[in-house]
Amino acid sequence: MSLSEQAQADPERSNPWTTVATREVYDNPWIRVREDQVLRPDGLPGIYGVVEFKNRAVGVLPVDSDGAIWMVGQYRYPLQAYSWEIPEGGSPALESPEATAHRELREETGLIAGRMELVANSHLSNSVSDEVAFVFRATDLTHGPSDPDGCERITLRRFGWDEAWRMLKQGEITDSMTVIALLHEAVHRLETPR
Repeated sequence: MSLSEQAQADPERSNPWTTVATREVYDNPWIRVREDQVLRPDGLPGIYGVVEFKNRAVGVLPVDSDGAIWMVGQYRYPLQAYSWEIPEGGSPALESPEATAHRELREETGLIAGRMELVANSHLSNSVSDEVAFVFRATDLTHGPSDPDGCERITLRRFGWDEAWRMLKQGEITDSMTVIALLHEAVHRLETPR
């Protein structure tokens, strides 16, 4: 059933917003920002700013044969802070999310996955953007050379599961795709005896 058919079947799912006008505020190769003049659900006029992403977000949780995971550390300019996270990158329209996952894993870590499994998809900030993310779990890993982008200064580190889980619980890991990946991994570990 399509989204419009769902809305017709369930009026609670129908769109309560009316777009009166729209204008582009900003555009670059990665994002477009628009401002819409709207009628809000209460019928009053308002504005809505929307960030449209030109690529899909892809993240990969590498899990080695000992159950340890690999993360990359890097300074994140928008946060002005250092972040430990899974390898991530943008997936252009002509590349499948799985192909992007393999590419980003190799570029950022040098790891090559014999098996790549989609574990989640998510809208990362759906109140202001249309960004969609695909999160993969990579296993059967082999090592090769890394090739990070010029805008990346990455530290690669292997974490035991207990340490990664502690970092997540203590708020040391805040990247949304990494949080999603670690929560899925925790469920996987509960459901799969080792």
